[in-house]
Formats: sequence, C-alpha cells, structure tokens
Amino acid sequence: MPTNLAANGERDAIYANRQAYREMSFHSKNTLLPSDNTVASFWITNPDNSFIDNVAAGSDENGFWLSLPEHPQGKFKDSEVSKTIWPRRTPLRAFRGNVAHSNFDGFMFDRNIYEDNTFGLATIPFLPLTNPADLDSEVVETHFESLTSYKNRNGGLWGRGDMFVYSDLKLADNAIGMTQAAGDIGSEPFQARLVDSLVVGESDNRGNPTTPEEVAYGRSLPKKRIPDFPIRGFEYYDYRGDVVNTTFVNFQDNDRRKTGALSWLLFASSGVSTGSTVSGAKFINAKPVYFPKIDSRFDNDNRGGVGYRTLSIHDLDGSVTGIPDSHIMLNDGENDSVVTDDSCAIHPTWNASVCTGDVGRLNLSDSRGELPGTVDIETRTARFAFLSSIGGNRPAAGAAPAARPAPAARPAPQAPIALVRNGKEFHITGNQSTVRAGTEILVKTERQQVSLSLAEMDQGSWVIFELPGFTKAASGTEQPSMDALRKANATSYFRGGDALWVKLVVTKPPLPIVRPTDLQASIAVSR
Repeated sequence: MPTNLAANGERDAIYANRQAYREMSFHSKNTLLPSDNTVASFWITNPDNSFIDNVAAGSDENGFWLSLPEHPQGKFKDSEVSKTIWPRRTPLRAFRGNVAHSNFDGFMFDRNIYEDNTFGLATIPFLPLTNPADLDSEVVETHFESLTSYKNRNGGLWGRGDMFVYSDLKLADNAIGMTQAAGDIGSEPFQARLVDSLVVGESDNRGNPTTPEEVAYGRSLPKKRIPDFPIRGFEYYDYRGDVVNTTFVNFQDNDRRKTGALSWLLFASSGVSTGSTVSGAKFINAKPVYFPKIDSRFDNDNRGGVGYRTLSIHDLDGSVTGIPDSHIMLNDGENDSVVTDDSCAIHPTWNASVCTGDVGRLNLSDSRGELPGTVDIETRTARFAFLSSIGGNRPAAGAAPAARPAPAARPAPQAPIALVRNGKEFHITGNQSTVRAGTEILVKTERQQVSLSLAEMDQGSWVIFELPGFTKAASGTEQPSMDALRKANATSYFRGGDALWVKLVVTKPPLPIVRPTDLQASIAVSR
C-alpha cells in the first residue's frame, strides 16, 4: 500500500524505518492535514451518495479514494447528529460507470480516515449493515458496476471489506489489476466476487516510454523503478475471494518481465482459506496463473509471507486447469505444498501444482489459523475490538476499552518444524500448512510439545502424523496397533517404537462459511 514517505520535501530518504517516515509525513510541523499527503481526485467520506460516470485521471496517489470516518468529522465532529451517522456501516447507494486512469492506484476502497486526519493501512473496514447502529446486524452486499481502470502505476483497484460484488469491470495496463482484502476476519460468505469482467495485461495502448528500459521495451511500464515487476490480473488475498465468468487477455511472459492472469498478493502474511474459487474463466493469449518467487523488491508487507506460502485456489469447473474440483497450490521449489505429490499436475511456468482431493488447513501450534487461540472472534463486536487492538488502529465504537483484548505478546522463538511426505521434506513457516485428506506425514522437530489441528475439511476426512521422539497425547483414543489406528473413525493415537502416531479425524462438517479459525480436529502431543 503506498504512502507518501517524503510529503514534506525530504530528500535522499533511507527507508529502513518506514514507520518513522510515515510519522514524519503525518505529524511534521510542515504538514497541514496528514490526509492531504495521499492525494485523490475523488475523496469520498460518506457512502450515502451516488457516484456515476465520473473520471479520475493523473493523480499522484488515488483516483477514487473511499476513506470513511467512523462518524462525520469537520464541523459535524462530536455533534449529536454525527453520533447517529455511521459511514463505515452505511450502504453505498450507487457506484457505477466510473473511470480511473494514469493514477498510482485507480480505485482505493481502504485506509479509512481517523479523527486526527491520519489514516490506517489496514483499518476497521467499510462493512455496510442492515442496521448501521447495530454492529452485529447483517452485512449487505455492496455493488460496484461497470468500472474502468487502466494505466495505473500500481493497482487498478484495491478494496477492503466483505460481500463486495464487482461486475462488468474493465481493467487494463495496470501493475496489478485488482486486489481485495477481507474486513471481518473471514466471517462472511466472501470478501469479493469479480463477475462478468475483462482484465487485460497489456493493451495496444503503449503509453509514453521514457526510461531506457521502457524505450527498449517499446511501451511504458507500470513501475518504472522495478521494470521487471510481474504484472498480474487478479490477486487473491486473505480468506475467500471468487472470480466468476471473467476473461483475461494478454498475460504472457517475455524477456522484460513475467506475468499471469491469476495470482496472490505478494507476499502476504494474512489469513488464508482454501475457500477462494474461480469458475467460468476464459484466457486469450494469457498464462492463467503465476506465483512469483519471493523477492523483497515486490513484497507487500515484509512480514514473512506465511499466507503466500500456504495459498490455495479452488478451480471449481476446471476452466483454469482443465481439472474440475482441483486446487492450485504454490510449487516454486522452495515453498512447495505438502499436498503436492505424483498425482498432481506440475506447471513450472506458473510455479504451481494442481491437485485433486479434499484440501484443508493444518495448524502446528495452539493458534486458530493466524490468530492466537485465546482470541474471541465469535461476534463482530468482539472481532472489531480485536482489530482495533492491532496495527495501530483506533478503537471501534461499540467495543469498550475494557473489552478490547491486549495485543498478543510475541511468542518465544520455537525450534523449526518440517513435514516429510513420500521422502520429501517441506519446511514450514508460521506453523501453518495446507494438507490433503488421506495422507500420512512425518513431523520433524526438536520441540518438546506440538499441537496439531485441521480446518476446512470434509466430514470423515483424516490425516495420520508420525512424530519421532514423542510419547504422550493429551486427548484422543489410544489404539493397540497401527492397523487399529488406521481403522479408527475418531481422533486416536498409537505408541510404536520410538514414535507416536496420531490420526486426526474430522467428525463434523465444515461450517457454511469456511474459515481457518474454525478447527475441526485437534490434539496436543509431547515428548
């Protein structure tokens, strides 16, 4: 996410401490309004309006910026009427036919504004509700229709929220066509759905080449300072996103840069679900998928890439892979998924494998997906209280300070952990992995204790783990032999030789809204 790090004329900045430069940009004596440092042709602070057939072009930052305060500010701030108005929870009347071109980001539906005119990079989201005064009321769909975004130096569109439906979009010549972040910690049916749209990697509009790399290439490049930046059409991100009946055109590798129609936010660390889908996709002169190898020059958040390393896209109808009901997994030679085996199709130019079967999530700690195991996320009030406690966010109304959890302490470093399957070792980052039902996996670690749990799997699915050097299980049924363990229809364990064998069995179906924080089978083991 871009931030103007030199808004007050600083030169030769060394960006080792980006937070320090962000504070300088927001709070220097030369700054009038911090929000003005991120300019926008259209700055929208109340969605209870209609935005139809407008054009935003040439902004140094955003074309259209939907940046919403919790309550109206300016002269309305702290007035009685302002306390009854909730822009972040109010449905958007209409947003259609708008065009954004030649900006940094074309459409920015994120970074909501605070009372001091600063903004967060991952704030309490725009989440329209049936009753804006009731934080736990039902979410309503938000529709963005017939938008066009082209020749933007970063993203054609970035959104944050849930149940956003984008239809008849036309995206072209952007570094990244579209990315959507979830807002409610994966607790809604989907965060975004791209429907009946057109995404073009490179059109016939060659722009105005100026740099030596552009002149040699014969067209302008979205990121002049990173001429080999991999352009991609749709970036999946946290929790569930869907691409439906969308056409991708002109995504082909060349000597200048690599590319792909479908990809993942580089190199995201946030919560990943196996629920993200694609169906009805069409590709014209387009490589369907590309997951770039981890490169710090391209990194979105520099937080370890846990999410990226465990990504999964569910190809419902085979329109991407030719294999219906298949999963597209990362397979870049360094971060291959333990799901992948000889039964999968390998696509070296995609850095991906395509596998069938029941694919879910594996935790190797007592966490719930990316979240600490003790975090309360059962109501939206609780979830927003948690979100308000992290990332520098301000408290959300409706969540009293006493009810907000303290930020989780950074856990003590743990010994590395790896999974071994079919003789191949898979190194694990962040205690998370994808996993396939019906497999047997050796867990290799020097840890004294390990917690194992499954999520997002079908009822009746199972996975067997061998843990050399472990002797105790805190739960489950002890079985007398490996044969009995393999036949068990409930979570069980067997002590054999110098190892503990554990079979995790999913005995309940996944919830209608699939999220990695809803664990289906768990066991803790120790030496």
